[in-house]
Amino acid sequence: MNKIKDLFSNFVENFHFRSQVVKQPKKFALLKALIITLVIGIFLEYLLLLPINLRSPQFVGFFCFLLFLFVLLYRLFKGYIDKLSKVLIAIIPILIVYLGVGTLISSPIFNAKKYQQQLKLDENADFYEDNKTISYQSIPVVDRESAIKLGDRKMGEMVDYVSQFEVDESYEQINYQDTPYRVTPLEYSNIIKWFTNRSDGLPAYIRVNMVTQESEVVKLDEGMKYSKSEHFGRKIQRHLRANYPTFMFDSLAFEINDKGIPYWIAPVYNYDIGLFGGKDITGAVLVNAINGDHQYYDIKDVPEWVDRVYPSELIISQLENYGKYTNGFFNTIFSQKGVLQPTSGYNYVALNDDVYLYTGLTSVSNDASNVGFAMINLRTKEGKFYDIPGAEEYSAMSSAEGQVQNLKYKATFPILINAGGQPTYFLSLKDDANLVKKYAFVSVENYQIVATGDSVVEAEQAYYALLEANGKTTDSNEYQSTELTGTISAISEAVVDGNSTYYFTLDGNDTIFISDISLSNRLPLAKAGDTVTIEYVNSKDESEVITKIEFK
Repeated sequence: MNKIKDLFSNFVENFHFRSQVVKQPKKFALLKALIITLVIGIFLEYLLLLPINLRSPQFVGFFCFLLFLFVLLYRLFKGYIDKLSKVLIAIIPILIVYLGVGTLISSPIFNAKKYQQQLKLDENADFYEDNKTISYQSIPVVDRESAIKLGDRKMGEMVDYVSQFEVDESYEQINYQDTPYRVTPLEYSNIIKWFTNRSDGLPAYIRVNMVTQESEVVKLDEGMKYSKSEHFGRKIQRHLRANYPTFMFDSLAFEINDKGIPYWIAPVYNYDIGLFGGKDITGAVLVNAINGDHQYYDIKDVPEWVDRVYPSELIISQLENYGKYTNGFFNTIFSQKGVLQPTSGYNYVALNDDVYLYTGLTSVSNDASNVGFAMINLRTKEGKFYDIPGAEEYSAMSSAEGQVQNLKYKATFPILINAGGQPTYFLSLKDDANLVKKYAFVSVENYQIVATGDSVVEAEQAYYALLEANGKTTDSNEYQSTELTGTISAISEAVVDGNSTYYFTLDGNDTIFISDISLSNRLPLAKAGDTVTIEYVNSKDESEVITKIEFK
């Protein structure tokens, strides 16, 4: 028993001695912990590029990590936990509570009305006044996927570029010199190609005309030194963070000004509801992609040549809130009275030298119709609601695809246009390679009225004829529907994009009439001498696309 007591006494004495040793303050513990934490923090900030802003949840989380790291290192170097460590440790749960409470009080549960009012739509907007009858010369036919294909083709022709550079697949839609374009920069193929070309920068960008489908590689007199594919200080995101350390940036957009000079558009956002809710754009930083010159503009002062300040995803989110919280938060869960939602896709419309996001609005009952359409300016966030009920976009897409089901073409998401005084969906029809092959016009009011053609003008002519045949008057004076009976004098067949097309003339008429095989199963058997009655829209051209044919 005495031996046990002696052993215990020795253990206590030894522990006390060791504790005294451990508690001896070590020199420069605070300084060493601080230096290591700062070095790690600066390195991680260099990689992560977080805004130094307590309104950023990501930065608050990052700051908590650095506090914990400092306390851990300080405890390790000092040998024990002192009062400073306890104070710093206590800050971490406070910040966590700050994040949690801030997120809660910013939620739609308490702020449904504020969320609903973030996006304002003019519900008295006049579709026909805002959207004059569109001409086929200005209808954009190229979507992003098609632009990628066209750009890749053009890039493949540039032998001196293709081995060193690749094409960024962003292809932002802009309005350049009153014409819709998609533009995108080149990027370095890899870090080795960056190392060998960095002194000259990226030599060009790609520009695709969305109307004519013409693509071009625009060579620059001086290469772009600032881009997403750069490294170190010339990486555009790092360049922005170095000059605006507290700004919270949304996704970047690549644009060109009226002189064709490339710029990066960096939207700056803040939270308008509570601490972390109601994200909205407050301004934008414009960075010259060639020399890195930059300038911040408040949202009301952004130059007019800029087409996209508000990211599409943010606009769609605010549009969802606009329709969702019309009658408060709990109404979205229970009765859902008056609740609307945007359709699951969107597209862009060029109007008055600006780019508008367009999408339909439908009820939450999952029916196949829209109650109207929303168009929002991506530079100013000016929004308009057009009270035009009709088929939703995917019904129109299916209807257009049904017209060419033998070719298995896929429809692009439509754009809303005014065709001859009628609200109309315009779509392009693409093959498996994402190349545009045909075009379609579909009536919003009746998606069974659909016209296709190998060119926009052919589809447009056929559409006007169908409208008139269905008792719809049009404002178009360019084309008039004509019915003609005559005898075929000559006929021949040609395969256009895999589809049989027939060309024929009538006795005493020099006009060449064009008919798709879908109009009649008798066309393959037609010959000179057959009598036919045709309908077409008179465009006063040398050839006319017919919309109906009957054999006598």
